[in-house]
Order: sequence, then C-alpha cells, then structure tokens
Amino acid sequence: MRDLGLVAGSCGGLDTRFAAELVRPATERGWRPAITLTPTASRWLESTGALAEVAESVELPVRSVSRLPGEPRPHPDPSVFLFAPASANSVTKLALGIADNQALTVLGDVLGAPGITIVVAYQIQDTRVFHPAWQRHLDTLAGAGVTLHRLNVGRPWTEALDLLP
Repeated sequence: MRDLGLVAGSCGGLDTRFAAELVRPATERGWRPAITLTPTASRWLESTGALAEVAESVELPVRSVSRLPGEPRPHPDPSVFLFAPASANSVTKLALGIADNQALTVLGDVLGAPGITIVVAYQIQDTRVFHPAWQRHLDTLAGAGVTLHRLNVGRPWTEALDLLP
C-alpha cells in the first residue's frame, strides 16, 4: 500500500461523504490513508458519529491535534497528499502560509517541496469566485505545484482520487 496524507476540512457533506467517497475508495485503490482533520471537521464528524466510521476504515490513527513533545509520530511522511474537502477558509490559509491547526501544518510543511504531490479539492459557494483575493490564492497554490479541483455537490468526491498519481 502507498501512503496518502488525507486532509479534510469542514464542508457540507463531510459527515456523509468523507468515508464513503474518499476514505474507503482510497483504501480500495491501494492507498493507506493517514488522515488529519481540521478541528472543526473533527468536531463535525464526532458529533454525527461519522468519526468512528472513518477511524474503523483505516489502520493509522485519525488526528486533528498536534502531538506533545516526546510522543511518537502517528503518521508516516507520505509523498502524496489529498486535501478534500477543503473549505475556502482553509484554501486561503494554505495559500498564505497560515498553519494554525494540525491539518494546515501538515500541508504547509510540504507545500512546494520537490517530490511531493498535493491535490486540493475544494468546495466553495458560487459567489466565492468573485472575491478579489480568491483567484490569487488559487494561483499561489498552482504556482507551488498543487493540483486544484473544485468539488461539485452533484458529483462524487471520488473524482479527487482520480487526480492522484
């Protein structure tokens, strides 16, 4: 199995689609997901009971907080990352280098590094594209070698997995 850094943010459908359309299909395709959630995504999944389903689907621990000094690293260092679903807020923070949670730290530490593949599959409101800074954030990420994909509510999230090498 190949290691996949699977990062998820809080977007609509997370509680019903994350395990069914990303976690399990990634495993079926031969990936070993190392899942890191934003704090809000973790709370959402926990509140609906979906966090247990996600945790049961993978062999590595699901994390959302940083480890304490002296604690062993719970995840390997994958060379492939998928951030899905990514919210507009998280996309913006990643582009600006803001790593204020474990999920963004994981990605921020490897963004632009040689030999690292990052796919960001984001879910946004239709009006977000009119924000004057939005396209600059996407351009920054694309300039760092990130593959960008906009998730569509009517289409399966597995489309993001098709973008992985």
